[in-house]
Amino acid sequence: MLAAAAGVTPAVVFGADYLSVAQAQKAMFPNATAFVAQPVTLTEEHRKALPAQAGTRINPAQWNVFAARSGDVLLGYFITDAVIGKFQLINYAVAFGTDGAIHDVEILSYREEHGREIRTRAWRSQFEGKTASAPLHIGEDIRGISGATMSCAHVTEGIRRLAVYVDTMLAGK
Repeated sequence: MLAAAAGVTPAVVFGADYLSVAQAQKAMFPNATAFVAQPVTLTEEHRKALPAQAGTRINPAQWNVFAARSGDVLLGYFITDAVIGKFQLINYAVAFGTDGAIHDVEILSYREEHGREIRTRAWRSQFEGKTASAPLHIGEDIRGISGATMSCAHVTEGIRRLAVYVDTMLAGK
């Protein structure tokens, strides 16, 4: 009331943290006994080739890559990334099988005013089973969400980048 009386409009915050990295890891790889950090090291050749393959620029400095293991068995890869939605950061995680196919997608944090529907299972499940060879474009093989157009597009772009990275650098190795 004091802020309103002084003519100051209080800021409205819409952000929400939904899962921690550890919670997402456990949800996406429930049988994993360890998540081993995998440093992202790209040769100059890869730094040039990956953006061309992904159809967008890459920023691997934001990626946190983990090998999900059950004892000595590699179950797949868990990668976190962040993209700008319309104005704010969206933190998300993608689980990949050892073959490079997307196993699951989780939204860890969403800070936009609109578009939280990208957290729905229906929207995230569109990515399951897709690999770097899929188009992974809004309007082609991924449906957008009205009111979350930029969030959908940017998360989809980010997932495409990760899929290309996994296919090129990790899958089948």
